[in-house]
Amino acid sequence: MKFTEEHEWLREEDGEMVVGITIHAAEQLGDVVFVELPEEGTVVSKDDEVVVIESVKAASDILAPVDGEITEVNSALAENPSLVNEDPQGDAWFFKMKISDPSQLDEFMDEAGYQKFIG
Repeated sequence: MKFTEEHEWLREEDGEMVVGITIHAAEQLGDVVFVELPEEGTVVSKDDEVVVIESVKAASDILAPVDGEITEVNSALAENPSLVNEDPQGDAWFFKMKISDPSQLDEFMDEAGYQKFIG
């Protein structure tokens, strides 16, 4: 897994990147009550707003960590947004994407680097 300073994680799966938020981010948000996901097929650039999360504390935007195309969204989150609190680094992934420039992944942290970052 790779981690961003915006508290997102990326995991390669079948040639695509799966994207979600970290346990730390989910804890900071509090109880998630709504998740708005992007449309499949949407082409995004790094730092485009792609997901909106509303919690009891605040609304937050999730940014595209890299350039690419959204290939799949986790529709289970629309029906059950609390999954983000229950399993943020597992079942509560937000979207999958084909990335345009794999070298963009080089700027992200590994898990040890992320733990130090939030520590």
